[in-house]
Amino acid sequence: MASGLIERVLIIGTGLIGASTGMALRGAGFMGRIDGWDVSSLERAAALQMGAVDGVAADREAALVLARGANVIVLAVPVLAIKDWMQLLAPILQAGQLVTDVGSTKLEISELGARLFNGEDVANFLPGHPMSGKESGGALLAEAGLFHGAMWLFTPTTPQPTTIDKEWRKWVGFFGARTLDMDAARHDELCAWVSHLPQMLSTALSALLEDRFGDAPEVAAIGGRALRETTRLGASPYSMWRDVALTNTGPIADTLLALEQRLTHVRENLRTPELRDEFALANEFRKKH
Repeated sequence: MASGLIERVLIIGTGLIGASTGMALRGAGFMGRIDGWDVSSLERAAALQMGAVDGVAADREAALVLARGANVIVLAVPVLAIKDWMQLLAPILQAGQLVTDVGSTKLEISELGARLFNGEDVANFLPGHPMSGKESGGALLAEAGLFHGAMWLFTPTTPQPTTIDKEWRKWVGFFGARTLDMDAARHDELCAWVSHLPQMLSTALSALLEDRFGDAPEVAAIGGRALRETTRLGASPYSMWRDVALTNTGPIADTLLALEQRLTHVRENLRTPELRDEFALANEFRKKH
């Protein structure tokens, strides 16, 4: 498949999502050059080994040099690092280039992008968030089909997409992903409910069980599928979620408070018909989703 307007891609952050993006490009027929950089030399080597990138920059300065010649720069690092890279890239890029990201929160990134990019003689910026991943990260877990069937969200900061924006969106479609545009604040509110709250709930439950039972063999013996499913996200490392908590604190705190209140309601109605009603509501939600 012809590369069209995009012939050189630079992926900053060659962990799970970054390396999977490179592999998805290749799997979709991208014939251009893909370079990468990661703060971890192990991740850089793994991305090369997996065929996610054609080459890697030796250091940050070398990555910035590569950025000058790239049509698209994909920022696949934690949210605070994305904001740092945006500051580094804005002064050295030109009109016609595109910076996009895969960060899990979008409001702070979108607001910064509106200030730094999308003007005359500067690069375009298209905030993005693929709703796909695994509990653990790393390039060795990357796969070309990671985004197949997943929703890739965009929170554009300009009313009309540019030509390079449209081209990148096409490639995301070639990955097998669906796309949806939404307001950045709405994105963060919704993700707090459907993504961040489940993570915090699983983390809290897993930590509570560790405090209460430790390595008691009976827990593994009788826990079964229900325990595995509800604590699966508890395996996610803090390094993956620190920036999410720091950049979406308000909406996450709101969801946690609402959950606390709901759990209190359940606790107070363990012996009343209200518990039946709660199960009925939960069943309705599961039928729809």
